[in-house]
Amino acid sequence: MGFKDKLMNLGKQHSDKVDQGMDKAGDMAKKKFGHEEQVDQAVEKGKGYVGGEKEDPPPPPGQ
Repeated sequence: MGFKDKLMNLGKQHSDKVDQGMDKAGDMAKKKFGHEEQVDQAVEKGKGYVGGEKEDPPPPPGQ
């Protein structure tokens, strides 16, 4: 079992804690940098990835 598999498994087991942590990090990023819509999108994509809903994260824009 690789690191990615372990991370995905932990994300599934503790999805409520992961969601809370990502929401808190998103709120802090919005306060510091603004760009609320982009931060919200990133948080939702991250939740899906760590929670196991997506196999791989999407590539960065322009690649």
